[in-house]
Amino acid sequence: MSTINANHCRQDFVRLLRNSLGKPSDLESLDLIKAEEKRMTESPDNGKNGVSRRSFITAGAALTAMTALPVKAAWEPSLRYPDPAVEILDPAFLDYRLFNASVERLATGFRWLEGPVWFGDGRYLVASDIANNRLIRWDETTGTASTFRSPSNYANGNTRDNRGRLITCEGSIGRRVTRTEYNGQITVLADNYQGKPFNSPNDVVCTENGDIWFTDPPFQLGNNYEGRIVEQELPAALYRIAASSGEIEKILDDIAGPNGLAFSSDESRFFIVEGRAKPNRILWQFDHADGKLSGKKKLIEADNFGALDGFAVDIHGNIWAGWGSSGSPDGNPEALDGVRVFDPTGKAIGHIHLPERCANVCFGGAMGNRLFMASSHSLYAIFVNSQGLGFA
Repeated sequence: MSTINANHCRQDFVRLLRNSLGKPSDLESLDLIKAEEKRMTESPDNGKNGVSRRSFITAGAALTAMTALPVKAAWEPSLRYPDPAVEILDPAFLDYRLFNASVERLATGFRWLEGPVWFGDGRYLVASDIANNRLIRWDETTGTASTFRSPSNYANGNTRDNRGRLITCEGSIGRRVTRTEYNGQITVLADNYQGKPFNSPNDVVCTENGDIWFTDPPFQLGNNYEGRIVEQELPAALYRIAASSGEIEKILDDIAGPNGLAFSSDESRFFIVEGRAKPNRILWQFDHADGKLSGKKKLIEADNFGALDGFAVDIHGNIWAGWGSSGSPDGNPEALDGVRVFDPTGKAIGHIHLPERCANVCFGGAMGNRLFMASSHSLYAIFVNSQGLGFA
C-alpha cells in the first residue's frame, strides 16, 4: 500500500481529526482516530512512514461529513399524499386539509423562532430569532433566509399596523413596542407604564381602528439567553395603545403569563393565552366592544402536558395554535410538537405534526392560504384550504 511520506503527517492528521470532532455521537470518526493512534504507536517505525492512503481517504470523508452544516438535520418531507404529518382529529378538518399539500421546511439553523408576520407586498416573511438577537427575513421569490435586523433587542412578537408598517415587541434591552417606518427608522410606541419599564413585551395585534394590543409577561427577564436578567417592576399584563392619542391603557393584569393574542374577524371576540396557568396553559375568550373586555370564558386547555403559545384565526373562526410539549418529563414531544387546530367552539379537529415545538404561526402567500409555522430551530409551511384574516 502506498503512503504519504511526511515525518509529522500522521500526528498532524490525527490532531486535525480530533479537533474537528463535533459531537460525541461521531462514533465512526472517533473509532478511526483511535485506530490511527494505535497503529502509529504500535508500528515498527513509530509512524514515520506516514498515513496510509486508505486511512487518509476514509478519514477525509469522515471529516467532511462532520464539518458540513446539517441543512436538513434529521427531518425529510414526506413524498406521500396525503402527508401523514397532517392528522385528522375530527372529520370537520377534512374541509381545511388539502389532499396534495405537504409540510415544507423553508429554513433552519435558528435558536428560538417566534413572531412570524407576512409582507405580501414584498413577498417575504419576517420572524424573530430571539436567542440570536435578530429579526430574520425569508424571501418567497428566492426561497432563502437572511438577517433583517441585528441586533433586534431580543424581539419576540411582530405584526403590521393598518398602514402596513412593522410593529415589534422588543423583549429585552429596551423592553418596548416599536414601529418600523417605511424608510427603516424605528419609532418607539411604548416603553413604560406609569414611569416603570415593561417586563418583556411578547405578542402584539392591531385592531381595525388602529389600536395596538400587546402582552407583557416576565418571560425574558429571567435569563441572559433570550434577553437580560433584570428585576421585574410591573405585574404581567395586557395593554392597549390608543391610535387616536397614543395613550397606554392597562386592560388586564389577572392573567398569569399573558402570551399569544388575537381577535375574531369582526373583533367581537378577543382571545389570549395564559402561559403560566396551572396545571395547564389556557386560551381564554372574551367579548370585546370599544376597547373593553367582558365575559371571560375558557375556550381551550392544553392538557396532556401540552404547550399552547402563539396562534392565528382564520376566516372560518378556526384557531391554528402553535403547540408542543410543556417540557414536563411526562410529556411526549413527538406526539405534541406542531400545530393544533381548533374549531370556533374550542374543539380540536386537526394536528400538523412537526419535529420541533412550534411557537407561533401566521397566514401568508398570495391568497393567504399558506400557514407559516415558526418552530424552534426552523421555519415550516403548508398550504391549507382556508385563509387568514385580511386576505379574503
